[in-house]
Amino acid sequence: MAKTTHIVVTSIPVFSHQSSIIEFCKRLIHLHHHIHITCIFPTIDAPIPATLKLLESLPPSINCTFLPSINKQDLPHDVVLEIELAVVLSMSSLRNSLRLLCSTSTCTPVSALVVDPFASQALEIAKDLNLLSFVYFPLSAMGTSLFLHLPTLHEQVSGEYKDHTNPIQIPGCIPIRGQDLPPEFFHDRSSPAYGVFLQHSNNLSLAHGFLVNSFSKLEASTVRALQKMHNNSTELVYLVGPIIQNGSKSIDESNGSVCLKWLENQTPSTVLYVSFGSACTLSQQQINELALGLELSGQKFLWVLREPSNSINVGNHSATNDHDDPLKFLPQGFLERTKEQGLVVPFWAPQTQILSHASTGGFLTHCGWNSTLESLVFGVPTITWPLFSEQRMNAILLEGLGVGLKVRFNENGIAERDEIAKVIRELMMGEERSEIRQRIEDLKDAAAGALAEDGSSTMALSLFGTQMKNLSLYNEI
Repeated sequence: MAKTTHIVVTSIPVFSHQSSIIEFCKRLIHLHHHIHITCIFPTIDAPIPATLKLLESLPPSINCTFLPSINKQDLPHDVVLEIELAVVLSMSSLRNSLRLLCSTSTCTPVSALVVDPFASQALEIAKDLNLLSFVYFPLSAMGTSLFLHLPTLHEQVSGEYKDHTNPIQIPGCIPIRGQDLPPEFFHDRSSPAYGVFLQHSNNLSLAHGFLVNSFSKLEASTVRALQKMHNNSTELVYLVGPIIQNGSKSIDESNGSVCLKWLENQTPSTVLYVSFGSACTLSQQQINELALGLELSGQKFLWVLREPSNSINVGNHSATNDHDDPLKFLPQGFLERTKEQGLVVPFWAPQTQILSHASTGGFLTHCGWNSTLESLVFGVPTITWPLFSEQRMNAILLEGLGVGLKVRFNENGIAERDEIAKVIRELMMGEERSEIRQRIEDLKDAAAGALAEDGSSTMALSLFGTQMKNLSLYNEI
């Protein structure tokens, strides 16, 4: 009987990160039946409901445990610092869990630890326990390159990044403005959030390698730069994407059937899907402008709406009865006026099913990396509307590839209705539409090719699993 290789993965208490690493685990054990995986996740108050739903369909070779919950009331109100402190406070429990798994006689001892880049403190634990350690980036290769390059960038750039007059050069990437770096971390170099990012970047030197949720034909030059950073050793950088949630379910299934039934009655490639993910909200003013812009465009739309907020709330929202009904925040008469033009659903919709539907012809997106990859996998052109984190960088990538059009904001940071309507019409019926669709079809084919049996990402993930097996056997000798 073949020896089992036991790998532990850990993430942060954010659904988009947990869902991505879970899908990575499923892909890995599909290729390597000798691997057993234990997911260990920190929690704030309680496990994320959407994560629990994902875990219902896991194969028996993957199991998941949650560390003792951290009380949200004991954490800072700042989103970045809240997640950071929750992870820090969970490290002692993670160490104890790993030590037990490494020593138990009832299952195969752990060979390696795979961590989220924002849980890089776990790399020190892996070192202490003599485990191999890898970082799984649920980000683009561009975001990965920024992470790895930040200690150097920190020394090269004086003053605030947003005030830097010259473009910021990230290895292997097109130069970008300082103000397009993740604002939570780069707005103020003296802020605790920037210190958090820098510390995680420095911790990455403890890892034995990096797994990146991207594919070679999407970010070829960045991949070469990442490999060059590590002496051209392809064994240290594994491009394993695109990893997306294919057909995953939610705690709210009713919205799914409503959306898909409505799409069935639409003409192919005519519907603009509008969603800002599970972690973003818009202000009341911006919701009003978006609604009126959609109406003014005259184009069909399917809009996933959340209640307004004047701040961005990262995290774990799911549709529950203790939230306000978002539909009541729409402009008066909007739903009645647009009942033949569009559909608005609260909180959640089955995104991959919508994007893969024949009626969907465009995607107005916040440019989270999961959503960005899904738009490419299903060949849906985008309107880029980045809000926080590395989303501005993802938007620049889509725009540079010629598969995304940019929404422009006024001096107060608001996208106005006329601008929104103009960009929607350009994407859905403009002169450039056929060229945009051809470019994204090419990327769709490249994504499918990367995941084929002999594709670059499949081969990289297969190599990673084989190396884990060989190293596990070596350690037993």
